[in-house]
Amino acid sequence: MLYFSLGDFVEHPDQPDWGVGQVQSIVGMNVTVNFTHAGKQMINCALITLEKAAQNAEKSGANTPDCA
Repeated sequence: MLYFSLGDFVEHPDQPDWGVGQVQSIVGMNVTVNFTHAGKQMINCALITLEKAAQNAEKSGANTPDCA
């Protein structure tokens, strides 16, 4: 089970240079994320564990509360 939702901000643990990404779609364990420096990437969450961005609102520049 995934621990984030559409719109959440995440980071790829093996690709820190991609920057923060926003979850665009979730289909099963495949998640499409729009990263700041890598654009849209489809991530298989059965293989890669995305990390929630520490400060969702600060990194996005939006007034978005952190998701529990």
